Parts: sequence; structure tokens; C-alpha cells
Amino acid sequence: MVAPRPGHADLAGSQKFNFHDARYVLERASARETAARVAAGAFAKQLLKQFGTEIASHTIQVGHVRLERPVRWDEIQRVCQDLESPLRCVDAAVQEKMRMEVDAALKAGDTVGGEFEVVVHNVPVGLGSHAQWDEKLDGKLAQALMSVQAVKAVEIGAGILAAGSYGGEVQDEISYDKAARKFRRASNRAGGLEGGITNGEDVVIRGFLKPISTLRKPLGTADMVTKEPVQAAYERSDWCVVPAGGVAGEAMVALVLADAFLQKFGGDSLAEMRRNFEGYGRQIDEF
Repeated sequence: MVAPRPGHADLAGSQKFNFHDARYVLERASARETAARVAAGAFAKQLLKQFGTEIASHTIQVGHVRLERPVRWDEIQRVCQDLESPLRCVDAAVQEKMRMEVDAALKAGDTVGGEFEVVVHNVPVGLGSHAQWDEKLDGKLAQALMSVQAVKAVEIGAGILAAGSYGGEVQDEISYDKAARKFRRASNRAGGLEGGITNGEDVVIRGFLKPISTLRKPLGTADMVTKEPVQAAYERSDWCVVPAGGVAGEAMVALVLADAFLQKFGGDSLAEMRRNFEGYGRQIDEF
């Protein structure tokens, strides 16, 4: 394949490895590679579930259509269990508008991007570290989500909104619930992470997917051999991969968090890990 697609790894990868056929690049760069990550992530989810931590995702935006209301954890759980949901959006009316956006892109021979949100529920305090830059959990999560093909931006909590706000509008005020014997936050704009450490609130992280690069109505490019202008090659492709991106995002978040659990509580058996987890829980309760 000598007609590299704009926005894909075709040309940059071919130049890097001195190939004049992008076939050697495009297969490995394809998002099909995430299938193995999703499989591995399923095992990571099973480990996390042993400690009451669950992960789910949903679609917030497709093209120009965006879900603007807050979403509850039980809504996300429901849409993840609904195998008939075409775009994994919790709001049926908004999902129908998203579907129309996808149909319009299909008819135009184009593709459409969007935004998915991964939520981690029932997360213990103290995963990650503030002490070393490479141990900050928000940094690890951002890298993991950015590694998913077509993800071009990552947001944790209300990060984008916070950048244009005052401090008093952004920080999550703290109180102590004597009955539950735990600290609580009045909001979760931090997305469950402060200083690179989980703070006990839900971890909320979003991936922003660009429209995928393979178009049925191809863009202009240059032949890698003749250097003459041509139309980009057409490979098999979808038109909207936002819901699938959310599933891959779940897997990557699960892998990062499972590693953080093992660092914090790990031992030579699940029973030992559970003892460590329960002992730490008592320490947090007594704080």
C-alpha cells in the first residue's frame, strides 16, 4: 500500500522503518490491536472486583451531539449491560440524535469522532503517589488512555472546565461523616484524584477520539514511491468507534488500577492481598 492515509501511522511509520509499503505499518497500528488489551483488561477487572471496585464506560459525545446532563453510576451500569444499545449513551433521546449523526457521516463517506467517559466506582484512598512524578496515578491513567488509537486528548474530572475557572469554583470541599467514619467531598471535580493519589471518590476519566482516518471518500495524499499526488488508500473501516473506544478505555484503566492495587496491597496470594487490603482499610477508618 503506497498511498498513505492522512491522520494514520502509514507515512510516519514507513519513513521511520524505511518501508515503501505501508502494509507493514497499518496492520500493527490498527485499533484491532486493542482486542488483546480488552481481553487482558477483563482479568484486571476480575481482580479489582474482589475488592469491590468496578469499572464501566459510556458515550458522552458523537460528532456535534453531546450529552449535557450529569450521569449516575447506575445509569452507566445499565447501558453497559444493554447489548442492544447502539452507542452506549445513557439517554435514549440523545442517543437517537447521535445515531443520526453517524448515519449522516456514513452517507457522506466520512467518519465521526466523539468522547467517552470511564468511571471507576468504589475506589480506596491512597492508590498512586505524590512523591515521584512517574508514580502519579493520574499520569499513568492519562498515558494509558492516550495509548488507545485515535484518542487525541484525555480529561480527568472537570479538568477542561477547571482551566477556565477560579479556584473557589473548582476545589472539592471536604467534610467528615461521623456516622460513616469517613471523609467526604461535596463534589468530584477532581475526578477522584488529588496529587496523583486516589481520594476515595469515583475516578472519572474521559477520552476524546478524533474521527478515524480511513474514509470511503478519501483525502488527497502523495504516493510513497512515485511522489505523485493520489487519493489515499481505502481500507476496511467503521464510521464511528466511540463506544468501542470506551470499552478499550475501560480495559486500560483496569490494567493501570490493578497494577496500583498490586503495588499497594500485593502478596503471594489473593488471601494475603485481601488481608493487606483489610488492614489498610482499618487504618483509614481509624485516621
